[in-house]
Amino acid sequence: MKTRPLRGLAITELGLGGASLGNLYRETSETEALLAVGAAWDGGVRHYDTAPHYGLGLSERRLGAALAGRPRDDYALSTKVGRLLEPNPAPVGSDLRTGGFAVPDDLRRRFDFSRDGVLRSLESSLDRLGVSQVDVVYVHDPDEHVDQAIAEAIPALTELRDQGVVSAVGAGMNQWQALQRIVRQTDLDVVMLAGRWTLLDRSGAPLLAACAERGVAVVAAAPYNSGLLAQDWPQPGTHFDYGQPSGEILARARALAGICQRHGTRVPAAALQFPLRHPAVTSVVAGMRTAAEVRTAVRYLAEPVPDAAWAELEASVSSSCPPEDGSYSPL
Repeated sequence: MKTRPLRGLAITELGLGGASLGNLYRETSETEALLAVGAAWDGGVRHYDTAPHYGLGLSERRLGAALAGRPRDDYALSTKVGRLLEPNPAPVGSDLRTGGFAVPDDLRRRFDFSRDGVLRSLESSLDRLGVSQVDVVYVHDPDEHVDQAIAEAIPALTELRDQGVVSAVGAGMNQWQALQRIVRQTDLDVVMLAGRWTLLDRSGAPLLAACAERGVAVVAAAPYNSGLLAQDWPQPGTHFDYGQPSGEILARARALAGICQRHGTRVPAAALQFPLRHPAVTSVVAGMRTAAEVRTAVRYLAEPVPDAAWAELEASVSSSCPPEDGSYSPL
């Protein structure tokens, strides 16, 4: 699989997102998780992303176990900081309602973007992953804590980078506006933008332009917008940005699918490949729950999408620029 550079690292164009390994929405068995990572490795994927948030640490533990024994220098591993996991004084039995993961809620998340919180979070992640270091560390979802992330969390991580403890420092969010501010005000290496630079939602274009200008790499996550673009013909019961798609969103997704069908290709293939067409994008990270889903994604990445299809897909959203006031409006 092709790789692209990220501050001295060679990152494969496709990365395995670890949310499903943490039982996002529903349970993933230990066997399914192990086989999914194995299929990714066999398919040439050498970029693996996780976070404490995913399944209250379950994703990190499963990913670490699945990668144990693999040559550590042969793959890039990223995790995130900003949520500390602590004992839950009032568990109800499941994290589904609170966090969206089908795991016991014996732990709870507490946002902490302080220097001490960052260091504690990373130390715990290394323990769950069973490794001595990770390659990329992202400040995770500092939506309501941007000032502290800029003043404390990112400087703490850049010190670790300068000491050689981590290779690259990043920030990951579902919105582009705060990331753009962080890119402009800090010494960041990479951003992970989830769902805002996809075939269906290109509202993150201003962020990508800023990253290209400053030499900051972009990892485009959630290329299927939580699942809507993962089907040849998008269905109303599928997730869109962690919720249900509106009629308008569904119609737009189906219009894209129709374009792909007319040109002899499929919308999931175009959706997976689309982010990589931007020069600022280093890799696309997709959530993959099973070995079959991994093999399908690897196939989609290599599946030819005709130039005529790209031209029509581009033309179909040529007027989808984000509002000048910076407010979020999905395509």
